[in-house]
Amino acid sequence: MPAVFVHGVPDTGSEWDAVRSHCKRADIVAPNLPGFGAPVPPGFTATKDEYVDWLIDEIVAMGVPVDIVGHDWGSILVQRVVSLRPELIRTWAAGAGSIDRDYVWHDLAQMWQTPEVGEQVMEAMSGPALIDGLEPMVGRERAVEMESHIDDVMRDCILKLYRSAKDGFGDWHDAVDTIRRPGVVFWGADDIYVTPDVGERLAQRTHARLEMYPDSGHWWPITKAPQVAASLEELWGSV
Repeated sequence: MPAVFVHGVPDTGSEWDAVRSHCKRADIVAPNLPGFGAPVPPGFTATKDEYVDWLIDEIVAMGVPVDIVGHDWGSILVQRVVSLRPELIRTWAAGAGSIDRDYVWHDLAQMWQTPEVGEQVMEAMSGPALIDGLEPMVGRERAVEMESHIDDVMRDCILKLYRSAKDGFGDWHDAVDTIRRPGVVFWGADDIYVTPDVGERLAQRTHARLEMYPDSGHWWPITKAPQVAASLEELWGSV
């Protein structure tokens, strides 16, 4: 029974390297989403629904229920998959992104969702300026690695993904309220993109255990890797 770790934006499966290094199990996979360090399949237009379908296909191909973990957009995809196909999931954990009809996109997301403005922002999203912007949140080494993965394909997929969710998640919200698989919600109290109250609501709605880190921001897989790994081991051992 493998564990599937789903990364966020703008990142790749390497986002999970630190957490994986603290986990005891050896059956963890962290696939790159299409366009995020992985090829874009023919006809794939990088919408939120297509990414959900892609993730479901990946899990179905494994042939057994999985333990699934997601961060940022990975968190959103995980919640959608668990709500649609609970039989594919043994446990779930997610955070820094939520399917919540009351959530209002952060400023950067709204820029990405705006034609022409999003393209201009993406043009500037590279090099030393991007590294300097990410460094306070993830550290210099991780910021350099993240910047190295961002190419024109990823930029294009980010814009398409965010624009497919411009109207939010009202159509997905109610299904998440039906989630009853054992779960943990991870959140950084200093998250500037998705505030802690969103994480608190997600945990309440799904009856999941809430892990709120008072001294972490958005990238808890980087800043709190040992604690996240320990909490995951506890979750996996409880079922």
